[in-house]
Amino acid sequence: MSTEERPASSNFIRTIISEDLESGKRDQVITRFPPEPNGYLHIGHAKSFSLNFGLAEDFNGRCHLRFDDTNPIKEDDEYVEAIKADVSWLGFDWGEHLHFASDYFDQLYLWAVQLIKAGKAYVDSQSADEMRENRGTLTAAGIDSPFRNRSIEDNLALFEQMKNGEFADGSHILRAKIDMSSPNMNLRDPAMYRIMHTDHHRTGDKWCIYPMYDFAHGQGDSIEGVTYSICTLEFEDHRPLYEWFLQELDIFAPQQIEFARLNLSYTVMSKRKLLQLVNDKHVSGWDDPRMPTLVGMRRRGYPAAAIRTFCERIGVGKGASWIDLSVLEECVRDRLNESAFRRQAVLNPVKVTITNYPADKVEELDAPNHPQQPEQGTRKLPFGNELYIDRDDFMEDPPKKFFRLGPGREVRLRNAYIIKCNEVIKDETGEVVELICSADLDTLGKNPADGRKVKGIIHWVAAQQATEVSVRLYDRLFNQENPDKAENYIDAINPESCTETTAMVEPGLIDVAAGETFQFERVGYFSVDSKDSKPGAPVFNRTVTLRDTWAKMK
Repeated sequence: MSTEERPASSNFIRTIISEDLESGKRDQVITRFPPEPNGYLHIGHAKSFSLNFGLAEDFNGRCHLRFDDTNPIKEDDEYVEAIKADVSWLGFDWGEHLHFASDYFDQLYLWAVQLIKAGKAYVDSQSADEMRENRGTLTAAGIDSPFRNRSIEDNLALFEQMKNGEFADGSHILRAKIDMSSPNMNLRDPAMYRIMHTDHHRTGDKWCIYPMYDFAHGQGDSIEGVTYSICTLEFEDHRPLYEWFLQELDIFAPQQIEFARLNLSYTVMSKRKLLQLVNDKHVSGWDDPRMPTLVGMRRRGYPAAAIRTFCERIGVGKGASWIDLSVLEECVRDRLNESAFRRQAVLNPVKVTITNYPADKVEELDAPNHPQQPEQGTRKLPFGNELYIDRDDFMEDPPKKFFRLGPGREVRLRNAYIIKCNEVIKDETGEVVELICSADLDTLGKNPADGRKVKGIIHWVAAQQATEVSVRLYDRLFNQENPDKAENYIDAINPESCTETTAMVEPGLIDVAAGETFQFERVGYFSVDSKDSKPGAPVFNRTVTLRDTWAKMK
């Protein structure tokens, strides 16, 4: 994606980089996006990698995609491919710079040995509970491990045995020797390597010890020549440790800069909670269109350009803040308003019979694909004496400002005639089942016609040519603004977050491709489901409503 396509916005990170380049402190910009391949990316990750790739583009640098695959228990190639697909979908390209932390396992092991030889690391044989107890608290210093002063020779031998698979999981751990009384808990002899007799998705059974994230991350940045390690604020307290490893190893030191992560209302973005939603069947999967995952948003019909615009619009800061979901939805509306072709679909149909229109006649009427873009051409809409309109467009006893159809009232059918309701037919329960109308056949293409002003314009489909399709009406997954504050976030799930119905649609909505998105006129934006649609039988997902209905509710 070129910088011409993505507006550059000012932020404190861009200011830091500009000043570094101007002063000569740095001569190039290399960033990286380091996801863990243990789940699917969500909108919060999109903010992070849009920032990293965007900064690299703005300063004619490059951004690496590096997978932090240091925990083989939770990692899978499925997630690797999904993450690559998501980053590509948003328009970013890592080129030849696809890396994995596992690429550096041999070097990381050698660096661990270097620290042991320097007296800066030791093998600890305490149990996990003992280490936790001896770590101390925010107000009390930790207690040195009884194994902290093992000789360098013993530590080297034990670490070699750990590597050779001679010990059980959890029996030993390699720790950095820093300061057990440090006010920063991350510096209280943090773990560097743990024993895990588990095959790795890339290295197989070569290793049974694996580096911790804090040991692998900075060194990976250094190996790749990353100049700016841009992280979210939860890593701010880890920065002294990041810098300690680089300094003690005397290797190239990138600069770590932290920014506030994305907090989005009516959403959870904890990977643990998202996994629970999937595993406990509260959603249909990671790609459920209600999920904040990028694969879910893509299936729902969110354009990649809308997500990029959203990431630019919310900006980059140091202070934690909440962004209302309506901001993202408005970005989606703005983009789809420009790109989506218009079509007619009736979600709650009631039959209309036009008595003065020949029963055997079918007329082909012209309708624009996009009323603001005449260059997009027109389509043909069949029109006959039997139609469907939306039940909400009729009221027996309408209030004064109801400008749609009612007994004795007129309304214009979009791209067609003015009709008048002459009779209402009900079933035995009193429900309206049919409206008997007449049409002013001189009003086609005239608005207003013959000096008559008709305020109401409604959508419709021809009953004989319409086809029934499945429609899923997606809404916000949670009905609480901050689900994390609920006693149990599961209880905050919106029971109306997905309702299924059928709609009668115009013929042009039958042979459509998965992923195509349309504006159902006067209804909302709908996308063809990529998973459950079949040729000639599309399933439509509501991407977003035409207006922010939640703002009105609030």
